[in-house]
Amino acid sequence: MTETPTRRSPWRFSRDERSLVLGSLLNSMAFFAALPFAALYLADRTGLSAAGIGAVVGGIPMIAAFGGLLSGMVADRFGAVRLMRLGLVLNVVVYAALAFVAAPTAIVVLLLSLGLARTMVEPSMKKLLSLADTGDGRIFRVRYITLCMGAIVGPAVGGALYHASPAAFFLAPAGFFALYLAVVTVHGGELARLETSSAGTPSVPWTGALRDPLLMAAIGAGTVVFLVMAQMDTSIPLYMKTAYGDRTEYLFASLLVVNAALALLVQPLVIRVSERLSRGPLVTLGCVFFAVAFACVWLGTANAVMLYAAIVFWTLGEAILLPLPDMAVHSLATDDRKGTYFGLSELRYLGFFAGPVLGGALLDLSATAYFAVMAALVFLCVPLLLRSPK
Repeated sequence: MTETPTRRSPWRFSRDERSLVLGSLLNSMAFFAALPFAALYLADRTGLSAAGIGAVVGGIPMIAAFGGLLSGMVADRFGAVRLMRLGLVLNVVVYAALAFVAAPTAIVVLLLSLGLARTMVEPSMKKLLSLADTGDGRIFRVRYITLCMGAIVGPAVGGALYHASPAAFFLAPAGFFALYLAVVTVHGGELARLETSSAGTPSVPWTGALRDPLLMAAIGAGTVVFLVMAQMDTSIPLYMKTAYGDRTEYLFASLLVVNAALALLVQPLVIRVSERLSRGPLVTLGCVFFAVAFACVWLGTANAVMLYAAIVFWTLGEAILLPLPDMAVHSLATDDRKGTYFGLSELRYLGFFAGPVLGGALLDLSATAYFAVMAALVFLCVPLLLRSPK
């Protein structure tokens, strides 16, 4: 008699998965405790223009995006755990230094060096998550949950400490990264064993990875998702300001809080839906949610209730689509090339640069053009993600 396979609970983790999920949570809390306030800190502490501040803040993910090309190959060749430790040490040192320096040049250099630290941690962390996963990529949905939790706790910590003490403001993320480093150090031997089968093997050249059409499709999908998501930080609040004036900041802040809290609440629903729908309908559903969200924002100038409806649909679209590019890379990459593939996939962060530029240009042209193009653009994810393995 054939036994019916038991279905594994999405909330049951192995020891390795628990260590990596905890580290991912600490990483998210550290990120959101400081970097969302970076522009304000530069404005208060340096004489940089708005463009200069934008260049510094934008330079952090830009360095991480292109640095991933190299760090991913290094993770494959010498080990992700080793590279993560170095990156975490660098994060602790940089944030600790920011707590005590006052020279504008030093502040700029230190902030930009966070991009280097990030590129040493992110691809390595994703490689280990992929190796620890049971095969379905669900751990990347769990990682999205840690991002949401970090987006709630981090800004609360950073906002409370920002005006209280510059030293405490930067020592908080330094502390989070120090705890992350402790987790990786304590469980480093176990995590390193995940890489045993591929340790010391020649890494895949990134030029070779660039010739993988399925990987390029996954990166393209991730770029589109990030381009669309960047609108919530740039063009959408600018559009809201035309209707709500000085009330915009408070209204927008409340929308972000609803987004972060709702993202946690909808996860069980999204996981169940993702298990029941095939890839095509699932991706299409996520795109439809984003399109409806843009329509609600467009109508939100007449009624603020529509803005809260928009954030509900936005959160559902984000919860469905955001983890899928990482899940696609997870399925594509063999163990010996996961670092290279996840490192190269960091290029999708370029969407956060293209998004504000394209969105601003369209919004200057007309609101109708902006919302129509953005609602249509997100559907590029459908053919791109359909090329990815299931």
